[in-house]
Amino acid sequence: MSKASRFALPAVPAVLLSIISVQGGAALAKQLFPVLGAAGTTSLRIGLSAVVLLAVVRPRLGQLRPEQWRAVIPYGLALGAMNFLFYCALSRIPLGLAVTLEFVGPLALALTGSRRWVDVVWVLLAGAGIALIAPWSGAGIDLIGMGFALAAGACWAVYIVLGQRTAAVLPGPVAVAVGMIFATLPVLPFGVASGTLLHLTPGLLLLGSGLALFSSVLPFSLEIQALKTLPTRTFSILMSLEPVAAALSGWLLLGEQLTVGQWLAVAFIVLASIGATLTTPTPQPAVPGEG
Repeated sequence: MSKASRFALPAVPAVLLSIISVQGGAALAKQLFPVLGAAGTTSLRIGLSAVVLLAVVRPRLGQLRPEQWRAVIPYGLALGAMNFLFYCALSRIPLGLAVTLEFVGPLALALTGSRRWVDVVWVLLAGAGIALIAPWSGAGIDLIGMGFALAAGACWAVYIVLGQRTAAVLPGPVAVAVGMIFATLPVLPFGVASGTLLHLTPGLLLLGSGLALFSSVLPFSLEIQALKTLPTRTFSILMSLEPVAAALSGWLLLGEQLTVGQWLAVAFIVLASIGATLTTPTPQPAVPGEG
């Protein structure tokens, strides 16, 4: 038995620890927003993540074939856009609601093209969840923040499709490491233009390193490890718990309070995701989530 396998976590705890790590990282990111803003924080996270992953994985870029480049470049761009839009949402609305709205993207992808009556139930349940979040009174939750979260969810759906294509031509760690290079392209110009990166200090770099570790390096490693043995359907069900983990993380770490209606919205969208996963006849390959 190798040292890696000896210390490897079982699959289910690995996924749960990954979810906790991602949401803890999101809470850490929110504390950087007052100084760096969404663009600067995203640039710092993705840039440091790219450096760490390239150092650990050491992909041989010169040996990649044209079809591999054609797959990994759009995958990386979608990854960067997804993260930037999510952080823009996170700068305006509570963590739990941002993740809940973002989760609509993968859920819509799972239900796309389905003609089964049972999927209408999941669509209605998810729609009810969004309706409970929406500020119908004209006050409360930021509509622009909600729009950013839904746009991040759309990018997440695109990222899943492109990730599946990329995984077919590249090993997972190589795809993530190389993709992270191109993830900086849609983000870094905004980070530079904002001017906030000029305010970096050793302390902020340390926090940024923690953000890269908890939001990218650790969760990706744990999820790739879990996917070796965990059925796709089980993985998807566990990932459906992310909005709940985000809401709890926002409450415990950031003091963000959700109303009863907003908690119901989280529950409705989580149930819709789990229901869609359980009733899908042929599960699609799972792709590690982002947030």
